[in-house]
Amino acid sequence: QVQVAESGGGLVQAGGSLRLSCAASGSFFSINAMGWYRQAPGKQRELVAVLTKGGSTSYADSVKGRFTISRDNAKNTVYLQMNSLKPEDTAVYFCNVVLFGSARDQWGQGTQVTVSS
Repeated sequence: QVQVAESGGGLVQAGGSLRLSCAASGSFFSINAMGWYRQAPGKQRELVAVLTKGGSTSYADSVKGRFTISRDNAKNTVYLQMNSLKPEDTAVYFCNVVLFGSARDQWGQGTQVTVSS
């Protein structure tokens, strides 16, 4: 059993910053990748950023240069630093964890990010 928990969402004005955290806990050998997705009302869930075990990163074009994904391996935690936030960044942000040997990705419950104009 693996638990994935996001935190750090909230309400912020345009141009502001938020830092999201995602911690994985439970029984597993290792994590292959961790990432962030988001879903706005009426839209499909989309990839925001991903960080692999080897340290490779990938970002959606819409957030490139503004968001940074990082990790603390000792804590099995991934972070998403969000700067220069825009109203179009408003969404529920979900953490995704790919475990070694797991048939299914693990998802957190989501955290709401709201950016006001």
